[in-house]
Amino acid sequence: MGNRFICMMKKESKDVGSRSKRMGRSQRKLVSEEELHLQALSMALQQHQLSQRFEGSMSRRIGSSRRHAVSESFSANKQVPVNLENIKIKKFVLIHGEGFGAWCWYKTVALLEEAGLLPVALDLTGSGIDLTDTNSVTTLAEYSKPLTVYLENLPEDEKVILVGHSIGGACISYTLEHYPQKISKAIFLCATMVSDGQRPFDVFADQLGPAEHFMQESKFLIHGNGKEKPPTGFMFEKEQMKGLYFNQSPAKDVALAMVSMRQSPLGPIMEKLSLSADKYGSGHRFYIQTLDDRALSPDVQEKLVRENPPEGVFKIKGSDHCPFFSKPQSLHKILVEIAQIP
Repeated sequence: MGNRFICMMKKESKDVGSRSKRMGRSQRKLVSEEELHLQALSMALQQHQLSQRFEGSMSRRIGSSRRHAVSESFSANKQVPVNLENIKIKKFVLIHGEGFGAWCWYKTVALLEEAGLLPVALDLTGSGIDLTDTNSVTTLAEYSKPLTVYLENLPEDEKVILVGHSIGGACISYTLEHYPQKISKAIFLCATMVSDGQRPFDVFADQLGPAEHFMQESKFLIHGNGKEKPPTGFMFEKEQMKGLYFNQSPAKDVALAMVSMRQSPLGPIMEKLSLSADKYGSGHRFYIQTLDDRALSPDVQEKLVRENPPEGVFKIKGSDHCPFFSKPQSLHKILVEIAQIP
């Protein structure tokens, strides 16, 4: 009896120890993700110069979520195997969409770096922590300047893979036209992949109405130079943003977005692009569709692909307009797959 009791105690002790080790590994993975998220949130809070009290409150709120499972966690056991020998161009330049900033790519940056790739996330003019007054940004060239400056400063023989989200797709198209020799592949992520002579806004016309009507009557317009002058920007209300952009995103990423998003300049999305067959048309374009997207519906994305066919089309099931939040692993897998295409 005594021996049996001792054996049971040893077995239970062993099981508890094993469980503790597993819990320790699991907790370390969650803490790693939380640290990344806290870094992104901290930068956003600093950007908006929020009070110390609010920052502490948000930190406690995020910290308390550690006991919950994280959807599509980018822990090591889910990492996509990458054969770097199959990837000639390893540098990804990530371009955010309207209202966002480099901060929105924090999960994608972590995954690409873990895979041995070289991601760079940029803030467009008047976005993220760029201090330019958004109301002064009137052209797509001004809006895209951080990207074009980055490409101009690359070594002569170096190329990159561009990834553009939402309105950021217009910046990708613009640079394909002006810097085709610097771009190995262009990836449009539920983005405005327009044709020659189109405006980025035209892609959203089904949801927002004709551009002329939007410019005159939309309640989301911002008149930075006074009511008597043309509008300079736009921004949706928070509840509307949650429904349009984040219908499948984790709550903590939505919280990050709510304290980080800024108004978008209106001029760049109302500008018609001039795209030529020998420059833009010669680029290697790929499109990633998001199938639970309420901002740019799957039907609209399908229309874009049909009217301006890329080399390849990929689809993410269950993703809202922000797959870098709602489906980071699926997005990462597709980015790596595209990078390996000769």
